[in-house]
Amino acid sequence: MKFFSFQIPILLACILLPMLVMSQTTVVIPNTEVPFLNLTPDSRSGAMGEAGVAISPDVNANYWNPSKLAFLTNDNDVSLSYSPWLRSLVPDISLSYLSYAHKIDDRNSIGASLRYFNYGSVALTDASANSLGTYTPSEFQINGSFARKFGDELSLGLTAGFIHSSFTSSAGSTGQTGSPGNAVSAGVSLFYTKQTQEFGDDAIFSFGTNISNIGSKISYSADGTKYFLPTNLKIGVANTWNLDDYNQVTLTVDFNKLLTPTPPVRDGSGNIISGKDDNISVPSGIFSSFSDAPGGFSSELHEITISPGFEYWYNQLFAIRAGYFYENANNPDNPYKGGSHYLTLGAGFKYNDYNFDFSYIAASQQSSPLANTIRFTLIANFGGESNQHKK
Repeated sequence: MKFFSFQIPILLACILLPMLVMSQTTVVIPNTEVPFLNLTPDSRSGAMGEAGVAISPDVNANYWNPSKLAFLTNDNDVSLSYSPWLRSLVPDISLSYLSYAHKIDDRNSIGASLRYFNYGSVALTDASANSLGTYTPSEFQINGSFARKFGDELSLGLTAGFIHSSFTSSAGSTGQTGSPGNAVSAGVSLFYTKQTQEFGDDAIFSFGTNISNIGSKISYSADGTKYFLPTNLKIGVANTWNLDDYNQVTLTVDFNKLLTPTPPVRDGSGNIISGKDDNISVPSGIFSSFSDAPGGFSSELHEITISPGFEYWYNQLFAIRAGYFYENANNPDNPYKGGSHYLTLGAGFKYNDYNFDFSYIAASQQSSPLANTIRFTLIANFGGESNQHKK
């Protein structure tokens, strides 16, 4: 038997733990897989507390809120983001994200994106500790989106995607079990934006919501065990003030909740003593996610993360950003969905049709494996107006 089967849960824990459990409570892993789908891919939102569903549109709306693509001002936008992940724990894990958008006409836009998560090299050995070489498990998602304006202030978006998750190797097939997991996904999104006057200044108010990763369950094993995708609900608002011809300030906040069943509390015999059975269909799991927490309604509220963010632009050439990511740490009923909190910082530079952004997670190395995480993003705009942040 290969020790590879023991190494994969460790790799999965490297991703699940930072996102779901940074408190010092008992860890219970939820019945979901491919959590990389909900990792922030780009530097702009990464610097704003991981908020992005309602901020001004850019090509990375493919992830945050595809309906915003209808409000892009360029004919073609492309973005490439890269983030070394958990470098304080593992040296070669990374997330890469490629995003593209094309404006068909004044009302319609399409987008496409590729998300690739590399888990690094894993040494394979047999039961006698003989080397079977190395293997690099990875996951990716390919998405396509369509967005359409309805009037001058509202847009809707639809997304479809394919997910592939590979945690098996062909090296030394003896004892190898399992197979790569595949799934299809969909999403729906909405964006509303209105130009107004506030405190004597020109302002823009925006509201956005996105339900992503609605899809089939995913399975890796021959016994047919299936896991939920991390279906996710984001709701956010943003307000931008154009203070004068040179200075622009944006404040935003996102609220986020997983639309997956909360595992019940069971006794030693497996009988449910609190909560609801999580062995249900995908549609049932989405609807029950609002009322199935063992601790009741207050526990459901604890499952909501909050991401306030700030952005300042000078002359649309230089930006500074800050934010905070907060997940409730006092959630004894659902300890795996609480405890993560950290400050984020970043900056952006614009030169002609190119933007360069980077972000930094300013967390304590003693309390968070995400400490010192850096993201880099390069955006290129082709055709139409080159200023993607002004309306």
